[in-house]
Amino acid sequence: MAEFQEKLRLQHETTMHKELEKLLTTAKGAEQEISKKDFEGFKNLFHRFLQVKGPSVKWDKIHKPPEDLIHPYDKIKAQALPDSVAASLNKLVVVKLNGGLGTSMGCKGPKSVISVRNENTFLDLTVHQIEHLNKTFNVDVPLVLMNSFNTDEDTKKILQKYTHHRVHIHTFNQSRYPRINKESLLPVAKDLGMHGDHADAWYPPGHGDIYASFYNSGLLDQLIAAGKEYIFVSNIDNLGATVDLFILNHLMTQPKDKRCEFIMEVTDKTRADVKGGTLIQYDDKLRLLEIAQVPKAHVDEFKSVTKFKIFNTNNLWISLAAIKRLHEQNTMDMEIIVNPKTLDGGLNVIQLETAVGAAIKAFDNALGVNVPRSRFLPVKTSSDLLLVMSNLYSLDAGSLTMSKKREFPSTPHVKLGSSFTKVHDFLMRFESIPDMLELDHLTVSGDVTFGKNVSLKVVSDSRDAGGYSWLESVFPAGGRLGGP
Repeated sequence: MAEFQEKLRLQHETTMHKELEKLLTTAKGAEQEISKKDFEGFKNLFHRFLQVKGPSVKWDKIHKPPEDLIHPYDKIKAQALPDSVAASLNKLVVVKLNGGLGTSMGCKGPKSVISVRNENTFLDLTVHQIEHLNKTFNVDVPLVLMNSFNTDEDTKKILQKYTHHRVHIHTFNQSRYPRINKESLLPVAKDLGMHGDHADAWYPPGHGDIYASFYNSGLLDQLIAAGKEYIFVSNIDNLGATVDLFILNHLMTQPKDKRCEFIMEVTDKTRADVKGGTLIQYDDKLRLLEIAQVPKAHVDEFKSVTKFKIFNTNNLWISLAAIKRLHEQNTMDMEIIVNPKTLDGGLNVIQLETAVGAAIKAFDNALGVNVPRSRFLPVKTSSDLLLVMSNLYSLDAGSLTMSKKREFPSTPHVKLGSSFTKVHDFLMRFESIPDMLELDHLTVSGDVTFGKNVSLKVVSDSRDAGGYSWLESVFPAGGRLGGP
């Protein structure tokens, strides 16, 4: 049986290589060269996919990370910033993962151009933050956007409006990989075209592709030559992921013989984060454990807030020189995420992906930093959008901070119904964004609209036995809420 399986694997791999060569003949010039590089990465991923058998981790080998490898943010912040902070900033590059579309929120084009606060988009806020840093410290921190083939064209048009801002902006593209027919394990694509029905045949292979695509773009070498040493990577829709001078200083002041090549920001897990990846100690290395890697018998244990107390925010600080070294040595070993999809015509396909944080085990002297929850403020849904548009947050130089007027440090739990899913519908249902400074919990379902000057707050004697606020009791299935 083992011999049969090996022959079958070799056959799949050989046939895949032939199909990829056929696809390359349908392109010319620069497109062919770019696709050739992309396909090299895809071949490597496909080869590993065929060899994977069973879970990628053995549960009995998993241990909690040693305390000296997860540094508390409070201790880092207690260290005074040196006068050389500007020199450290000049060695930094900010990278935003900008490959996603706004389709899940009912928007066309890149998600980064959705307005989130005072008509400012995710991209506007990012540019304002970095420009403020550059002006305040008289430094040159560049912004790099990792686009996908879905977002690249639109993003480049939008970037023209930042020409006169004090921030140098660079872009590079994620790889473009072919979706695989689940039954035949062959590419769905018949040529390299991207228009019409052909668009469904391709996908960007997850943010773990950053290492290869950054290297292949030539931008990695360019930044190293310019004296840059570290990148700060985060999702563009995480509004809490700003450049933190204390973490940067901590990174730069590690002993030379223990120079840290990778910092992952983690934060305390709540019940809302039970599926988030966590840091573990495995084979004497820090490692990211994702729920997809967990054997079914241990999923409930993985979700436990008591055993796995932290989760990955995907805010990462990574050495440029280390990325170059590991890529050239081909030792950037990241677990494969097999993502099943069904295309519009009903065809079942799989796409092979990797996650950027999974590479932590390949870097020397990697650390975790347990940061406040405020550094994890993702906007994935209209419920998240309501929070960041409200007076819960103050906006200063592109950064959102919790209002000092709010008495509780925690963010309210907001769950808006399906009528609010699309941004356009969401905006139509609010004549103005409610006052939420005293809100604890909000659930809205049905055909509900909000008038002007609405204030949402906990009324202690108006809660039912389940602890739900009065708004849920009064408007469980529809209505209009007016103010004040």
